[in-house]
Amino acid sequence: MRVARAFRLPITAIMTALALTGCMRTQGPVAVAQPGDLDSMAYGQPNNPAPPVVAADAGGGAIAALRSSFAAAPVRAYAPVPVVYAAAPAPVVYDAAYHLDAGDKLRVVVYGQEGLTNTYAIDAGGSITMPLIGAVPARGRTPAGLAAEIAARLRNGYIREPSVAVEVEAYRPFFILGEVAAPGQYPYVPNMSVESAVAIAGGFSARARRDRVTLTHTDASGSMRTVVPLGTAVAPGDTVLVGERWF
Repeated sequence: MRVARAFRLPITAIMTALALTGCMRTQGPVAVAQPGDLDSMAYGQPNNPAPPVVAADAGGGAIAALRSSFAAAPVRAYAPVPVVYAAAPAPVVYDAAYHLDAGDKLRVVVYGQEGLTNTYAIDAGGSITMPLIGAVPARGRTPAGLAAEIAARLRNGYIREPSVAVEVEAYRPFFILGEVAAPGQYPYVPNMSVESAVAIAGGFSARARRDRVTLTHTDASGSMRTVVPLGTAVAPGDTVLVGERWF
């Protein structure tokens, strides 16, 4: 009897351990989360999702229920935000066909020659006066044509290979007469119209004719006077005459 009791205690302990081991055994599948799974749950399914590694176990359990709830949740797709780039502004192209005349103020640049680079005004005779080469006719020339003439004169005994650029620093003024608040001479503004010229002169007077004016334009071929509407462009040196209405 004592021998049986001595063997009974170890056998009881072994059976208890086996019973506890069976209760703690996992019955459901175990999912191993990959590094991208948490991001997929929080932010949506990636473009090429990697399949999760799942231990092959056909049982149920809390982990299986959790997986089922995530699988049933809708996946939100986030469209890429379009990026719009502002176009670079187009460069300003200088009007190479503009013909110079008395009153225009020019910036003449002779590269590498600081003594010749300066601002020159076209005088009443239609010329500019520069060091070394003296008076250079400018009236009727384009800026590019005047630059070529200056370079040719500098090449004749002064500079071996001169590089010259000419640009208009200030245009000659325009004139406005007749039925405006303040007739007279005004600095020219690029892209002017007759209407803006009238505005610069203070606007129409009470007796001004407001539908059309007389515009006088002078160039190399002579002067031309025409009756034009208010939207007509005004060139440097033009004269605008605002007439008087009769009623």
